[in-house]
Amino acid sequence: MKFYKYHALGNDYLVLAPEDLSCPLTPELIKVICHRNFGIGADGILLGPFPSQTAQFGLRIYNPDGSEAEKSGNGLRIFSRYLWDKKLVGEQPFSIQTLGGLVQSVVKDAGKTVQVEMGKVSFWSDEIPIVGDRREVIQEEIHCGDRTFSFCAATIGNPHCVISLPEITPAIAKKYGQLLEVHPFFPNRTNVQFMKVLNRNSIQIEIWERGAGYTLASGSSSSAAAAVAHKLGLCDSSIIVQMPGGLISIEINDDFMISMRGSVTKVAKGEMSAELFDN
Repeated sequence: MKFYKYHALGNDYLVLAPEDLSCPLTPELIKVICHRNFGIGADGILLGPFPSQTAQFGLRIYNPDGSEAEKSGNGLRIFSRYLWDKKLVGEQPFSIQTLGGLVQSVVKDAGKTVQVEMGKVSFWSDEIPIVGDRREVIQEEIHCGDRTFSFCAATIGNPHCVISLPEITPAIAKKYGQLLEVHPFFPNRTNVQFMKVLNRNSIQIEIWERGAGYTLASGSSSSAAAAVAHKLGLCDSSIIVQMPGGLISIEINDDFMISMRGSVTKVAKGEMSAELFDN
């Protein structure tokens, strides 16, 4: 089975073409492939392109725990770079259909940078989804382990829980992120961002990604956190998001439509041995 590996600010994905699959891509198989010790190692798998009735390319996104993700900003940038490397796209914008909606993408800087129109951020509870009456989920309380946080919830095709704190650390993200991911408030689980506002045009986040765990960078997390910072009046519409893996640029329009721009690095291509799947 052929694979192509890329990373976007340390968030790494394998791209698999449907025609290269030697067997169905089951959750058990995904776990083996993504395992850091017993497999290739990745934060997820991008399966595509597929034919689509609404876009030029269809994409399926899988977390390393075998679950399927609706959308991934870094995954979309990586998949866009893969399409560019395969000469399936050029310098013009193109469309990709995900479970979390349609996006527009364009590859720049000879493949090293990709800009994705991520869609619209919503704070409405029934769209995220989050339990309770329909409302915009802004600065509500959530109890988690030994702490109570004030949080905002958002979706950009996948669910996010954003918590603004004076100081953030990887330890906080790892301790509380895993609890918040499966909190009863979120029936489909959630991605979690711990956010520190640095100034009107920059924020810093630590990320716990649904189905993947602590993550160095995330495009959808950057989009959601930046949207929350803007919604709360803490930041302007142009925001640089600082993460352990690097920087992503976010532009927010008046309707909370998000444009995301960040780097992509090609790592390797190869072929998995059948022996990998023996056990």
